[in-house]
Amino acid sequence: MTTITPEATSPAATTGGPALPQERRLVTAIPGPKSLELQARKSAAVAAGVGTTLPVYVTAAGGGVLVDVDGNSLIDLGSGIAVTTVGNAAPKVVQAVQDQVAAFTHTCFMVTPYAGYVEVAEALNRVAPGDHEKRSALFNSGSEAVENAVKIARKYTGKTAVVVFDHAYHGRTNLTMAMTAKNMPYKDGFGPFASDVYRVPLSYPYRDAGADGPVSGAAAAARAIDQIDKQVGAGNLAAIVIEPIQGEGGFIVPADGFLRGLAEWCRANNVVFVADEVQTGFARTGAMFAVEHDDVVPDLIVTAKGIAGGLPLSAVTGRAEIMDSAHVGGLGGTYGGNPLACAAALAVLETIESEGLVERAAKIGDLMKGRLHALQERDARVGDVRGRGAMIAVELVKAGTTEPDADLTKRVAAAAHERGVVVLTCGTYGNVLRFLPPLSISDALLEDACDVLDEVFEVTA
Repeated sequence: MTTITPEATSPAATTGGPALPQERRLVTAIPGPKSLELQARKSAAVAAGVGTTLPVYVTAAGGGVLVDVDGNSLIDLGSGIAVTTVGNAAPKVVQAVQDQVAAFTHTCFMVTPYAGYVEVAEALNRVAPGDHEKRSALFNSGSEAVENAVKIARKYTGKTAVVVFDHAYHGRTNLTMAMTAKNMPYKDGFGPFASDVYRVPLSYPYRDAGADGPVSGAAAAARAIDQIDKQVGAGNLAAIVIEPIQGEGGFIVPADGFLRGLAEWCRANNVVFVADEVQTGFARTGAMFAVEHDDVVPDLIVTAKGIAGGLPLSAVTGRAEIMDSAHVGGLGGTYGGNPLACAAALAVLETIESEGLVERAAKIGDLMKGRLHALQERDARVGDVRGRGAMIAVELVKAGTTEPDADLTKRVAAAAHERGVVVLTCGTYGNVLRFLPPLSISDALLEDACDVLDEVFEVTA
């Protein structure tokens, strides 16, 4: 048995569930026998296309740990893909949902509305970047919100084309598959896709070098704009949609000035600048929204994932004149802004603000970057360490080169899983380890997770 017991009574350790010991504890192999039994049932009952990264079946979670059916306690560096930012069972969220479910679960806001939806919209309008008048609309998933942002931009501008970027991920619906760059597993065999979507180069500092050295953010923006002008034309373009830090594409942080250059060009050409903050929003990067690091105010901002502590909710928030351009009945959905999800979202925002989780994310980033840079100095296979706040990644390459090493990435992730640390992979080349710990995790659990990673790199050829 392997056990580490951090200071379980510290605020960071208890935010997401004080009843759970904040420790990494292995009592069986990973996955254990009960999880393997459930995985066999999953194979017999669930469509094969629904994959599982790590088949441990969870019975409880909170703080920085996941506890499985076999009694193992794993360190969570995934947060359900950046969803449980405030923890899996944050007390304010739990209480708010319990209170709401006892009152009513659904009426459909488009039929008989309720205050929760309005309060979430007011809160989003308040915290979203910019001091202009804003409006919000609520939906269910990130993909749905992205699609609605495109609908709104097209309605407002009277134009139809949409520009996205290399390595982008925007979802799994038909339009958002067209907007997503990576073919496998997201797009392969699922076409044809929506038309009038165009892809241009991103700023990718680790792999983006010219004859005179690294390409600056301003130069990368000019390169993208030149391609837009030639292949699309501003007169046809409704929106540029971009992740301020790419998620599935590899946690790519564009060079300084890239986002500003694009946003300024959009403003000058009646093109809606849409920030897809589905993965980066709500304190994840050490700011409430990632565009704040670049001093950019988007026209529309798309949010989901961390917005409601694990309940399905997404939103589009933006300039009032753009948001109000859609006709009555043009936006909505049966479950959009569900009362339970709205109650959770208000509690999430209260938790972030009252417990200083923006600052906590920055501290997590400093801790993890320090450990990962030290690893990089020892191991030439760690080509790049990047990210902001509690959204950190390492790109793995063959030593002495920049050639992506997807096989090594798989082996490292599997070895970390065996040792009780949940890590995720990503990247167009499949060679990026990404770390998305809940902001409720303790420093001691983070240090233990980094110790495990050090061990894994040392023993993995």
